[in-house]
Amino acid sequence: MQDVKRVIRYGVMLAIAGAVILFGMDSYVKIKSGDMILSEKEAVRADEKVDAILVLGAQVKADGQPSLMLKERLETGIQLYKDGVSDRIIMSGDHGREDYDEVNAMKSYAIDQGVPSECIFMDHAGFSTYDSMYRAKEIFQAESLLVVTQEYHLYRAVYDANALGMEAQGVACDTAVYKGDAYRKCREVLARVKDIGYTLVKPEPVCLGDTIPISGDGNVTNDKSDAYYSSRESNSFRFLTIS
Repeated sequence: MQDVKRVIRYGVMLAIAGAVILFGMDSYVKIKSGDMILSEKEAVRADEKVDAILVLGAQVKADGQPSLMLKERLETGIQLYKDGVSDRIIMSGDHGREDYDEVNAMKSYAIDQGVPSECIFMDHAGFSTYDSMYRAKEIFQAESLLVVTQEYHLYRAVYDANALGMEAQGVACDTAVYKGDAYRKCREVLARVKDIGYTLVKPEPVCLGDTIPISGDGNVTNDKSDAYYSSRESNSFRFLTIS
């Protein structure tokens, strides 16, 4: 009986120690990144432009339209572009298979809102937050970023970018309560701890490739015909002229 009590006591002590470490690391990421999360007005008033606005991908519906969560990220990123925070946008998301494509949905949405195609770079291999930040630096050669996503996600994204050697700040785009929010926020605690490890070791993402400097033409990241993007720009110009 004494042995059982001892095992239970040690188990409880280990559980408490694990919880302290877990939430301590979670708090560390949030504290390190907290001052780097800006309001849209603060981002617009900043003295210097950033190399790029990086919009992180999220679910795309079966019909190819952005989910509400992704649409809010896009709307915020597009507005920051129009306000002159940067003249480049990186759309980073999952395009790992033919039947699911976040980045073309994101670019198409931005073109429809009047952003020129050449100003939009697609990161087709943004399979994780860490991958998106790593590729922003190594593939797109960005030295400074303004990251756009929901607040719960933004702490880790900004932390990763800075830990990888970029100057990064972020703007949150929360205006709704999304289905599954509680689950995502709980999972994010574990993801923050995971990314502390990743940014210490700095493993290469599964996909890298040739460099595509952000100072160039975003159309080099296109994987559809030129006519596809041109038609969207034409429709966008027509819409903006009428409205």
